[in-house]
Amino acid sequence: MFHTDSDTEVVLASFAEWGEKCLHKFNGMWAFAIWNHTKQQLFLARDRFGKKPLFYSFVKDDNGGEKLVFASEMKAIYPFLQEVKPSKKFHTLSNIVHIFDYEHTSDTLIDGIYRFPYAHYAFYSLGDMHIKPIRYYTILDYLITPIPSYQESVEKFRALFLDSVKLRMRSDVSIGTALSGGLDSSATICAMAYLGKNDVRKDWQHAVVACFKDTPLDESGYAKKVVDHIGIKGIFVEIEPIKHWDKIYEYFYLFEDLYITSPVPMIAAYGAIKQKGVSVTLDGHGADELFSGYGHLIEALWDSKFNPAMAFDVLTTLNQTRMPTSSAFALGKEAFMYYVKKTIKHLIKYKMPISQDSNHPNFQGLDYFSQQLYLIFSETILPTLLRNYDRYSMINSVEIRMPFMDHRLVEFVFSLPFSYKLGKGYTKKLIRDALCPFMPPEVVWRKSKIGFNSPIIQWIQRNKAQGGLREWFLDTTHSKDFVECPLIENAVEIQNTVAHIIQSQKDTFNVGEHLWCKINPYLWYKSLDHAVSF
Repeated sequence: MFHTDSDTEVVLASFAEWGEKCLHKFNGMWAFAIWNHTKQQLFLARDRFGKKPLFYSFVKDDNGGEKLVFASEMKAIYPFLQEVKPSKKFHTLSNIVHIFDYEHTSDTLIDGIYRFPYAHYAFYSLGDMHIKPIRYYTILDYLITPIPSYQESVEKFRALFLDSVKLRMRSDVSIGTALSGGLDSSATICAMAYLGKNDVRKDWQHAVVACFKDTPLDESGYAKKVVDHIGIKGIFVEIEPIKHWDKIYEYFYLFEDLYITSPVPMIAAYGAIKQKGVSVTLDGHGADELFSGYGHLIEALWDSKFNPAMAFDVLTTLNQTRMPTSSAFALGKEAFMYYVKKTIKHLIKYKMPISQDSNHPNFQGLDYFSQQLYLIFSETILPTLLRNYDRYSMINSVEIRMPFMDHRLVEFVFSLPFSYKLGKGYTKKLIRDALCPFMPPEVVWRKSKIGFNSPIIQWIQRNKAQGGLREWFLDTTHSKDFVECPLIENAVEIQNTVAHIIQSQKDTFNVGEHLWCKINPYLWYKSLDHAVSF
């Protein structure tokens, strides 16, 4: 018999009944520890996909031995370390080429602190000098067969998604969403509206939209169509960096890590959500990695190479999702070169493992496009984004729930062929066909994708009077502190890039992204100096 309504009591009772097998009965996100007083043994576990963090370290105890310290944040472990200093791998991990590569590993940016892996558990006994995580879950063990028809898959996906949203709408507090105006976040709030329209008790009508006025990253117009369609009033928050920049070192201390864009807009957006009295959001994370990737559409050509109509459909979809689109000649040349490179690798039997699970028999059964998606879902992009959004939200005491990442839905989607995921000029074909009855057509059939990032280029080009950060970037990159920072590798190159961006009006987002990654280490390093004051 349960004595409370707490999920903590359910978890404890489940562990008492089933031991580590209880993890397979949970649907959601978690990182927890259970101490078995009788056995003098600690049980540690993280959820299937790594939505919630867990860190640990072995530190000196009062008797000269070592003890285990663990926490959901690295900063909670800092007081136990003899010295808080960058990892010996810092320069590699912070490089833009590798910045998505370490979240699924035990590596962290702090020397002596390790990340407990997601989809793992471990038993730790007093006196042990190490932890041995045991993997309890992989998507590949739960793929379905036989594959239903496309129309059956549309109906199955719709049912799974709506049930996932329904489960995640369970709450004793107000719930809402961070709405971008893109397909994924719009699908989430529209499903909430569909499920909540007949339940007046549900307080879900809170959609916060981050706005970037007069920049290429502003999607507020699409978000407005969504809130109008479902009949709620959106909360539109203009992201003004100058209002937050005096807290940039504090933000880096709270964020703890590095990423390709500034954390300011995301922290500000979830701060606005919290100010409106919302403590739980349902957001659209995971759909990109399940269905389309980031520039990975061309990989589907290898799966369609013996079917000209299908290959043409892949190329058409690839081209129509680009802004600007390519000419027929340029697209044909790109496809030809892709086939040539892949054929040569095939002929010389060049095999580089795509994933750490490449040898799993069910991985070999995935089509090539789905193998690429599996990599970014399980090992690179998505684990990094999950880490980021957990920090952005929890800094503001907001919990993010993710309907697209219900394990039942994930297993179903990875079982499907690539042709169910793209085609006829559209990515995420299955999502669009399944959820179009609940959504405004302008968003369902929208092809452009922007993403939630910082308009760094515009921020640098605008001066303080215009609400920009030109003076800050100039002053900071030319300061003695910056030039002498041990984590900055080429201060002069960074200074020249800032000057070039200010003078040019043609720089792309990628230029700002690369610059931010070069400045990142300094801000992170300075945040450690400010740790005590926070």
